[in-house]
Amino acid sequence: MNFLSPRPAVALGMMALTVSRISAAFGQDVSIDKLLSKLPPPEKLIRQPMQQALPPSDPAAQDPLGKKAIQAARVGNLSAALEASRKLTERYPRSAGAHCMHGIIAWRARQFREAAGAFRSATMIQPKAAFGHYGLALVEASQGHFAAAIPHLKQLSESEPKAAILYYELSECAFKAGQKQESLEYAKKTTELAPSEPVAWLQLARAENELGHHDATLRAVSKGAEVAPDNPVMLALVGFVNESINRIPEAIPPLEKAARLAPRDFLIQSELGYCLEKIGQTDSAITHLRKSASLNSRYGPVWNYLGEAYQRQGRHREALGALEKATQIMPNSRESWQHLADEYTAVGRAGDAQRAAARAQKLASPKKKV
Repeated sequence: MNFLSPRPAVALGMMALTVSRISAAFGQDVSIDKLLSKLPPPEKLIRQPMQQALPPSDPAAQDPLGKKAIQAARVGNLSAALEASRKLTERYPRSAGAHCMHGIIAWRARQFREAAGAFRSATMIQPKAAFGHYGLALVEASQGHFAAAIPHLKQLSESEPKAAILYYELSECAFKAGQKQESLEYAKKTTELAPSEPVAWLQLARAENELGHHDATLRAVSKGAEVAPDNPVMLALVGFVNESINRIPEAIPPLEKAARLAPRDFLIQSELGYCLEKIGQTDSAITHLRKSASLNSRYGPVWNYLGEAYQRQGRHREALGALEKATQIMPNSRESWQHLADEYTAVGRAGDAQRAAARAQKLASPKKKV
């Protein structure tokens, strides 16, 4: 598939595979921004094969030097590949393909200045050479120069207006450059061009959330779950967003389905347990929370949730054990220390309660999950 194809299902589908592994990569925070920030940066979305840089119609494509460069790059010998590509451009100075091959190899070798020069040479020879402009965007984005990448991507989008992947990358670059409204507009365009791709809706959700549009964020992730009804991460996202805007009852059905589809995902089990505990279904909550803790005993919030659930049932020994574990893993969690202080008070350990309460007072109040 050509990387500018108006049918981006393959490229976007591969991105969705990355998103499907998100839930195992969290730290101690399940905020929506944290979750959506796990989307891949634009320079990693596509790995362009050397053959696309140097098409068979280019005279340089048949030269043994070109084949040598491709083979060396394939086996990871970038120094040999780079040297061969340099010689190829010397032999074919008017070949846009040779310069593009030189550029993509230099980019892979992280020789960004050399890569940019090669791609600029390609665009000077062929001003409408798509690979050359894409390469320039790639070089800029790889260095964190996201604003500088945008003009190159915009030029490509003008010649390939149906290429959803370009609008996705424009949205991502604008997001990274702090251009929030522009990121949102490009994300909307991505969903128009690729409405069946869940990752497109995730990008829209991310852009909406960055602007504080929580209802719109929920609509976007819900649409993503609609087009991928058996994807546990998409379903979990719907639950997480509902939870973040304090719609706890609405969060439970998608989380329950996600838990059935991904029974060994500790984060889904934990957040489902948290929501069940909040609506008073404590026995079911404890079942899911204990399963989460067994899957990942180093995930601090689940011990805090368990402590709350055990407190609700008056199971002081289990509550103390869970909350002490929570404060060990999350020593800066004010909420956990306060719950522990309450539990020490409940069992008559006044000195320990006083110390835990004092620790809680020194810590910042927890931020709202959004």
